[in-house]
Amino acid sequence: MSAHSDQMAPVPPPVEVVEADVSRALAEDVGAGDATAALLPDVEDSAYLLCKQAAVVCGRPWFDACHLRLDPGVQIEWRVREGDRVDAGTVLATLHGRARALVTAERASLNFMQTLSATATATAAFVEAVRGTRARILDTRKTIPGLRLAQKYAVRIGGGSNHRMGLFDAVMLKENHVRAAGSVTAAIQRARELQPQLPLIVEVETLAELSEAVAQGCDRILIDDFDADMRREAVRIAAGRIPLEVSGGVDLGSVRSIADDGVDCISIGGLTKHVQAIDLSLKLGPPPA
Repeated sequence: MSAHSDQMAPVPPPVEVVEADVSRALAEDVGAGDATAALLPDVEDSAYLLCKQAAVVCGRPWFDACHLRLDPGVQIEWRVREGDRVDAGTVLATLHGRARALVTAERASLNFMQTLSATATATAAFVEAVRGTRARILDTRKTIPGLRLAQKYAVRIGGGSNHRMGLFDAVMLKENHVRAAGSVTAAIQRARELQPQLPLIVEVETLAELSEAVAQGCDRILIDDFDADMRREAVRIAAGRIPLEVSGGVDLGSVRSIADDGVDCISIGGLTKHVQAIDLSLKLGPPPA
């Protein structure tokens, strides 16, 4: 079973992004050479990738690139698709190639798989929790430095949606911006004047600021740390005219009640920030029968 619709399977980052990620990972791990792998006979061998816990699989492009970089002739046969939900004990893939390259690429390839599968698995849990409501699960910019595109791809694999990718592709007026501008109205007007081509998201702290943002118009309003009563009143005030996003203090225990209040989006930094790696291992030899 897949965590996302096959008809809308997320597209991974461009090949050059994956290759750059892998170059950094191998450079820091292998350096001038794998001193231990050099002790092994450089013969053909096989290996298998084992998932030791229930998870949503994510990271195949990075895993493949790590092994292909060190052994262009390696053969990797995947038994699962990107985005598949698997049980503990599932063999995800088998490999056949040079023994030294298999063990040298092991840690870097697993680091990508365990991190990205963790984000996809966490996202899928939140998406499932709000199923049947109008709310979409969004990520944030709270990503591992250098792995933003990879982690945001993992969010999509888990069934979530991406917030802005960075500071360049949307204007997001937060508390400090509003304070510096003098008011929500002034901040919105300045944004429309200077960046009319970009989506405009406005964070509000009170219902009065919410009404101000609705009156001025924007693409989405972020209600940060509103309690349940304020949240429901915000939904009433917005009346579907502008999408509402909730952020701050959201967990699996609270996300459903937040979604039931009628908001459109719920952004969760923990999808990419509180990464609890999926337990994987790469073992030489054939998989167990």
